[in-house]
Amino acid sequence: MSLRTAIAAALVIAATPALAENLNAQQAREFVVGRHFAFVCFDGTAGQGRVQGDGSVSGRIRLQGNAPERYVTLPRDTLRVRGDAVCASVKGLAFEPCFDVIKTSARTFRGTLAGVPGLWCDFTRGGRPGFASAPRRTALNQASN
Repeated sequence: MSLRTAIAAALVIAATPALAENLNAQQAREFVVGRHFAFVCFDGTAGQGRVQGDGSVSGRIRLQGNAPERYVTLPRDTLRVRGDAVCASVKGLAFEPCFDVIKTSARTFRGTLAGVPGLWCDFTRGGRPGFASAPRRTALNQASN
């Protein structure tokens, strides 16, 4: 690795904590609701969709990056605020998972299963049609792998 590459990598890693901002449930709601996001997850799952103000979700998803693309809708109150946490109520799931929401830029955030930072999805506001536009791996993402 060249000295220039090492310095650049160190600067990116050093700047990452300054860019990351943990959002409480209300801040996450304001950042996300009604906006279109593309996403990619730790296991290759990717897609795009929108969270509505009533907690319903609609969009397209490709599980683990290789399954057929599917259009999905989840009913109202699927995503909800529990205290200061954002949680999901999904029929058939034995527990209600909650998420840490970390704003990584003005247009991006990372959602992780609370207490399990290795289970994450990166979201980019807007996105473009098609799954080729799934968010690029971020420095935060690469540092956690």
